Amino acid sequence: MTKPIENYFHLRLEELKKALEANNFEVYIAEDAAAAKKIVLEELLPKAGPKRISFGGSMTVVESGLYHELKEKSEYEIIDTYDHTMPPQEGMERRRQSLTADFFITGTNAVTETGMLVNLDMIGNRTGGLTFGPKNAVVLVGQNKIVPDLDDAMFRIKNFAAPINAMRLKKKTPCTKTGFCEECKSPDRICNNWAITEKSFPKGRIKIILIQQNMGF
Repeated sequence: MTKPIENYFHLRLEELKKALEANNFEVYIAEDAAAAKKIVLEELLPKAGPKRISFGGSMTVVESGLYHELKEKSEYEIIDTYDHTMPPQEGMERRRQSLTADFFITGTNAVTETGMLVNLDMIGNRTGGLTFGPKNAVVLVGQNKIVPDLDDAMFRIKNFAAPINAMRLKKKTPCTKTGFCEECKSPDRICNNWAITEKSFPKGRIKIILIQQNMGF
């Protein structure tokens, strides 16, 4: 076998797809970020026919190129929550507005082999949009986000994804110094709101694109 790593993740993603579909998620597999973007632009958006599109914070979405491409499309109203040049008050208002969009695009901190999405937020707009509000939620998931179970998901988030994001956002939290969660009481703490999505309700509202590539944190 010439590409054992690619074959390994292909098998993992196929099994994960079955587990997620059993939990009422609509699931797609993309061989890379470009293919994931194509699925959204050419399949999911035409099918949903949204007028307003919004985003939950996700490096995976940015890395896929989807955010920048959608910003250039005049046929959609884009609620841009990724613009860091706006004043904080406006940024918060846009995050509130994003919960009323027709089409919400985000990532996930972890996905379990049993077919659950696990996320931890600072404000809660990303977990909120995933849970309720937007008519359609699309989640882009890199192969590096797969974990065996809920305990592993929480450990991964607290001791890998959260410290890295705190560093990226220049937060003054202990984990930026140690690399591990310290269960801090810092005003800059980004670990405030857990969301464990066991099933999609209604069935198919949450669409998941599993990407056979490492994406995000």
